[in-house]
Amino acid sequence: MKRHRVLAFDFDTRATILKQEIGADWTPEVQASWKKNKEQIIEHLVAEHGALQLHRKVENFIELGAAPLSLIAFHNKFFRQIRYVFTVGAFYPALTATCALGERVLNHLILMLREDFRATEQYKHIYRKDSFDNWDVAIDALESWGVLLPDVSKAFRELRDIRNRTLHFDPETEGNDRTLALEALKHFSSIISEQFSAFGKQPWYIEETRGAAFVKQSSETIPFVKRVVLPNCQLVGYLHLLEHGPGGWIVRDDYKYEDQKVTDEEFRELFNNRKI
Repeated sequence: MKRHRVLAFDFDTRATILKQEIGADWTPEVQASWKKNKEQIIEHLVAEHGALQLHRKVENFIELGAAPLSLIAFHNKFFRQIRYVFTVGAFYPALTATCALGERVLNHLILMLREDFRATEQYKHIYRKDSFDNWDVAIDALESWGVLLPDVSKAFRELRDIRNRTLHFDPETEGNDRTLALEALKHFSSIISEQFSAFGKQPWYIEETRGAAFVKQSSETIPFVKRVVLPNCQLVGYLHLLEHGPGGWIVRDDYKYEDQKVTDEEFRELFNNRKI
């Protein structure tokens, strides 16, 4: 009767708000509200990044786009730092750090999940190592195990190509460091938004639940779901309520549910049609 709901995640939509043009046909109240929100975001950016060359910093921040709605995993802290240095104009550090973080994520996934795939051919090639600098070995293993979603494998390979092209000496990097950094960041953002999303069309989430992400019961034993997704979840019934607390969401779920099993589809209907 209960399912795991994602409740721990990270995101930043300020860039999207800044990019949004205030419509001339909007009501004065809505225009004023959006203008105030933008002014507050700019104030926060000044506090974070300093007032020097603020216009360029705002441009950089907007071009980064929103930080993906992401599960709390082993990339959030460093990805936030990378976005910071890109915003202030440190493009080469942002470029190299994004490549390094991509490699770190691949390594973390391999080391975290490989014991779940001891019986596979790929395990023989990776079980002795503590780290992997050959991206193809790591990507191929994770892909063959069904860990990486198809678009994520593609994004990792595109980031790999940027890494190989820029971390080895290439005189052209000096002239297009911003372009390369932005490209690398976009690929990494795709990896996060597809593989580590806290809400979306990932195959381990129940489809079409209103404003929430619940893990399919049949997916709970998938190694990636078990080790990355479920730690960000709480087991709840369809009548649970959420309240804001100082440390995040507080779950209220005191209802006495019937002792019976329901399918994921039945749970979705119960949740979507509840009267609260």
